[in-house]
Amino acid sequence: MTRQDVILVIGATGNVGRQVVRGLLDEGRAVRALVRTPETARLPEPVEVFRGDLTSPETLRPALDGVRSVFLVWPSLPLAAAPAVVDALAEGDRRIVYLSSAGIDDDRDEQADPINDFHAGLERLIEGSGARWTFLRCTSFATSILEWGDQVREGVVREAFGGSSRTLIHERDIAAVAVRALAGDGYAGRRLMLSGPAPISQVEQVRVIGEVLGRPVRFEEVPLDVLRERMRAEGWSDPDIDGMFTAYAAMAALDQPVWNTVQEVTGRPARTFRQWVDDHAPAFS
Repeated sequence: MTRQDVILVIGATGNVGRQVVRGLLDEGRAVRALVRTPETARLPEPVEVFRGDLTSPETLRPALDGVRSVFLVWPSLPLAAAPAVVDALAEGDRRIVYLSSAGIDDDRDEQADPINDFHAGLERLIEGSGARWTFLRCTSFATSILEWGDQVREGVVREAFGGSSRTLIHERDIAAVAVRALAGDGYAGRRLMLSGPAPISQVEQVRVIGEVLGRPVRFEEVPLDVLRERMRAEGWSDPDIDGMFTAYAAMAALDQPVWNTVQEVTGRPARTFRQWVDDHAPAFS
């Protein structure tokens, strides 16, 4: 294996990134990780860990030496630093596999909500960079349910839009597709649409969690004005809150998409939400 085989994982300490690292190592790939705090990264020994920060593009240079493919997760940061970061990643005809969103509407210049607008903007930068790119357009991550941990332990999950359904996807399925895209050119220039195997409402998610844990857990609907105040306290602006409310209302009213891409790329079906809960049961105990 040459230095040109090195794959850089940006976001290696996140839920998806750790699974990407594991999948690449299982295939015998040389893996490098860019992290802000190497001291707390807790990555497997074969991984080369480099200190870097996407808000300081100049810190990427040492980690990019000899790298031919990059897995990119862009955290919740402004896009101001993104052009310089993307330019650095694209140098030398590198491959960029970007973790994006299935909610992007390619027919719109401005997306309906802030999250998809963010991802669409980064996709445009990557596509215009000259890099060989693959976009993993994912539906909602099942790991978002980990935020319910304390509520599940109390036996009541309090949220709005109980009837809204999402095709939640397991992080291991995203990572398995990412590994295939990073390993060769077969998916260059493609927007891979990734989802779980079936939509499941928030009420049903809570029911499944209770069944897997073997104890009662119920869903309690929260009024929208209460949720708005909660989001304001977390720093959300009213226009962004309105955009998220619109998106969740649509999830309750419209059929949610299901794609077979995970099986097409990896050769096995996407994991169910119940399987995800089985894998993460200790987080709710």
